[in-house]
Parts: sequence; C-alpha cells; structure tokens
Amino acid sequence: MNTVRLAILDMYMGAANEGMRCIRQLIRHAEAENGVRFAAETFDVRGQDQLPQLADFDVFISTGGPGSPLASADTWEAAYFRFIDELFAHNQAQAPKKHLLLICHSFQLVSRHLGLGRLSKRKSTSFGVMPVHLTQAGHADPVLHALPEPFFAVDSRDYQLTHPDLDHLAVLGAEILCLEKKRPHVGLTRAVMAIRFSPEILGTQFHPEADGEGMLRYMRTEERKQQVVKAYGEEKYEEMVRLLADPTTIELTGGIVVPTFLRLAVAQLVPALVPAG
Repeated sequence: MNTVRLAILDMYMGAANEGMRCIRQLIRHAEAENGVRFAAETFDVRGQDQLPQLADFDVFISTGGPGSPLASADTWEAAYFRFIDELFAHNQAQAPKKHLLLICHSFQLVSRHLGLGRLSKRKSTSFGVMPVHLTQAGHADPVLHALPEPFFAVDSRDYQLTHPDLDHLAVLGAEILCLEKKRPHVGLTRAVMAIRFSPEILGTQFHPEADGEGMLRYMRTEERKQQVVKAYGEEKYEEMVRLLADPTTIELTGGIVVPTFLRLAVAQLVPALVPAG
C-alpha cells in the first residue's frame, strides 16, 4: 500500500469548529476509496506559528478559520506566504507536483497575497447553506465539473473576494470557477467563490469539507440553535436545517469536492509514492 504524506494547515487558532472533524473524516474515507494510507500531520499555523517543511509532504489542505484575512503584522502571516510562494515555485520547476486545497480563510489570504481581486469586509455576515453558480471554467474543472448548476455549499464569512483582476488571473493561468448566488435585487458585486490557481492548486471561499449529516447534528444542538436563532432568526435556522437534511445539497457537495481533489492528487502522485512499511 502506498503512503501519501498529507499536511493539514490548521488556521482556526484553537477556535471551536466543525471543519477539522470534517477534513479528518474525509481523509479516512479517501484512504479506503483510493487504497492508500494518508500519513497526516496537523500544523497550528496561526496559534503556534507552525508550518510543514515543503519537502516532507505531498498534499496540503489549508483550512478556514476565524478573524480577518486582511493584511496584518502577525509573524505567522509572512511565514505562511513564504511557504505558499515556495509551493508555487516548486510546482513550476519540479516534479512530482505538490497539491494544495485552500478553504475559505486560506483562500482569501492567498488571493490577497497574489493580488487577484479586492478583499474586503462584507456589509453583513454570509452564513448558511447557499446556492453557488459555476462559471464556464467551473463546468470544465476536473474537481467541480461533477457538481450541479447551481450547487449548494456551507458559507460562513465576514469577508469576501470581489472585483477579480482578470488580466492578472490570466497571466498566472488561474481561472474563476464559481460565483456566489445571484441577487438581482441587490446592487452589489457577486463574490468569487472558487479559483483554480493551477492544475494542482484549488481554492474555495465556501466550505467544501462540510458534511450534511454532521452539520445537521451540530446545528440541532440546543446551544448552536440558540446562537443561530439569536443572530439570524428562527426562519434562517429552519431553512438551514431543511437544506442540511436534503441529500442533494451539502451531502452531495461534500461527497464530490474534497474526495475528488484527493483522488486526483493520489492518481498523479502514485508513481512517486513510497510504499508503506
């Protein structure tokens, strides 16, 4: 059995979350699906200034997280961007390529770092199960092409990437894969919800790791219910519960995006992988 070395870049700063549980669950499922062993390690990027050595891993998942993705003087940020630059440079010059999935906060950070558009605070928090619309590039993307139009995703963000620099994206060879829901009654630019940065690097502003069953169980706890009702109202809460219980929404998205990302990474890496001892 081959071993895939996988690093989880934990951006949650110790905050309670469902993302890490979902990611680890998807990794376990991917082991069985692909007949490999994932030697996974977690690095607390923001809380303890931890980052993996690029040479030590084949696949990287950089998570969502709380707080602002706008520029800061935090020491971890400069080190994180150096790591990202090293990964891009490696893929341009060497093989086997390194595979990277950027989720929400990480997607926003890297998009800002690369100057791909305008990163700003939203007028209000986007929270819930939202429809997301594929672009032409999204319909052809090796990961997202299997999603319906529109597809549903868990959205939880106070910031957003808008006004993409299309010329700069073209220079980098990057493509916008999907946009947030259509709001014809609101005169605001739609946020970019996913970018294919390179053949090996995918980023989403939504949470592709979310699983419907687990999220539904979490949302039905009394503590979380009261938090959501207090912040967004009973109607919003009931809508979220209904959509999470629908197997054609989050469960479908969760069963496609991360599993396909990992499957494609394994397929490309297999010739270079080291058999497990």
